Amino acid sequence: MDQVCGGNIAMLTGVLMPANAKVKPEKRKRIRPVPAVTRAVAILRLLGRSPHPLGVKAIAESLGMVTSTCLHIVRVLVDEGLLRFDDNTKRYSLGPGLLSLARNALQGNSFTSMAQPALNRIASKWGVTTMAAEMSDLDHMVVVALSTSQAPFRLHVDVGSRFPALISATGRLAAAFAQKPPNRIEKQFRLLKWASPPDYDQWLSEVELARSRKYGVDSGNYISGITLIAAPVFDTRSRMTHSLTAAGLADTMDQARLKAIAKDLLREAEQLTRLSTS
Repeated sequence: MDQVCGGNIAMLTGVLMPANAKVKPEKRKRIRPVPAVTRAVAILRLLGRSPHPLGVKAIAESLGMVTSTCLHIVRVLVDEGLLRFDDNTKRYSLGPGLLSLARNALQGNSFTSMAQPALNRIASKWGVTTMAAEMSDLDHMVVVALSTSQAPFRLHVDVGSRFPALISATGRLAAAFAQKPPNRIEKQFRLLKWASPPDYDQWLSEVELARSRKYGVDSGNYISGITLIAAPVFDTRSRMTHSLTAAGLADTMDQARLKAIAKDLLREAEQLTRLSTS
């Protein structure tokens, strides 16, 4: 990150270090490419985003694939139940086999069952949408649990939705507690898409604020008119593994209400950390 205090000190992953301190290059696991698997996953994600079924030509063109190669892959996915093929329209959509996989994944995730009551309590008490997300390094986070209130406002998000790890309120926490080189964090930040993009220096100051008070806030940057508040959950090695987030209309979120919701989120997140590490 950028130097501060006249260049004498640099802020590095939450620790004050001399500006000339050397940082060991981050070791990342080498993953050997498996094109068929990568293409199959890309097809599933494309159809998951599409509002309607797609033909094999449309799929191939969207993903820059050879049509014959795409056809072979979708046929295998249909045979495995991960895609559904309509003989009348000759188009593909997600299949029921994915529901079974998703259900098994959630049932095997003890964090989800522990987080759900906490999300329900906060959503009901404050009339907000709450969600729990699982972090995957700095690449992405996945929503693993969700709760909505009876209030008129409800944020549309589904369990299984993927988002960039550094986006929104959770993203400020991810940057604050990630043991990653500043240049990688900045590189990931530059790829983010916001409704109202924050200036990088402004975002860094909000990351430091999130570190000090243990909760992150996004006031309309990610989604216009929506305030998001997030609290971190840690594992036994003090790594941030999950977050709890509350989303509400910015017009109803004055500072007193925001801090009260943040306090409840922190209490629930700390309890989940204790349960996860016990």
